[in-house]
Amino acid sequence: MNYDTQQCVLLDKKELAPGVFDFWVDSESFAQSAQPGQFAHLLVPGKTLRRPISICDVDRERGALRLVFEVRGEGTRILSQTKIGEHLDILAPLGHGFTLGDASEKAVFVGGGIGVPPLLYAARHYGGNATVILGFRNRDAVILEQDFRDAGCNVIVTTDDGSYGVHGFVTASLAQALNKQTDRVFACGPTPMLKAVAASAEQAGTPCQVSLEERMGCGVGACLVCACKIKAGDSETFRHVCKDGPVFDAKEVVW
Repeated sequence: MNYDTQQCVLLDKKELAPGVFDFWVDSESFAQSAQPGQFAHLLVPGKTLRRPISICDVDRERGALRLVFEVRGEGTRILSQTKIGEHLDILAPLGHGFTLGDASEKAVFVGGGIGVPPLLYAARHYGGNATVILGFRNRDAVILEQDFRDAGCNVIVTTDDGSYGVHGFVTASLAQALNKQTDRVFACGPTPMLKAVAASAEQAGTPCQVSLEERMGCGVGACLVCACKIKAGDSETFRHVCKDGPVFDAKEVVW
């Protein structure tokens, strides 16, 4: 794992939805080396532990890294108050990301809530060959829909309450997509959603990669906080989401 710590200038900042912030930070080396599905670890002023934030996208021409995150506690609230022009202490790129296939393959991406941002960079690789299914609580929570469309992807948005897009969960739209040619499935979101996506992909005989979320301390596999149970032959073992993941083959995960 090759990573570095840098002081990165905040170039752009938006609030995409209530409590969901979109940062572009200046880092030529991170933009060149980051892979889809990896994450960054941000130092929070006044806090000991860094906060892990998935890498949403990169702009290699501008030398910039995109980070989209939700305010979930005091640490992310402090990060959200960073002003354009200020510096962020970032450790990146971290973790094992998505293994992408040939861009001519048909890929389906399934994201739920704040699990949507890590999929954009990967879906961009497939462009028009990607079907992207995004699930949110309601209309107000929808983020990045237009970004996926701008990348050429076929986008389906679902909402739990039916206030926007398709009424229901992502699993129904996934079942329809799997009835067509699908070479790979990629997913990121809440664990119950990932479990359901993995089961549907396995039933269809389609390879599936899932990005897991666990509480992290160090971000590099030293503190052992983010252990998850993984199948190892006929037995089970533990792997670290920060170092061995966050992306795993769905068949390996002990749900």
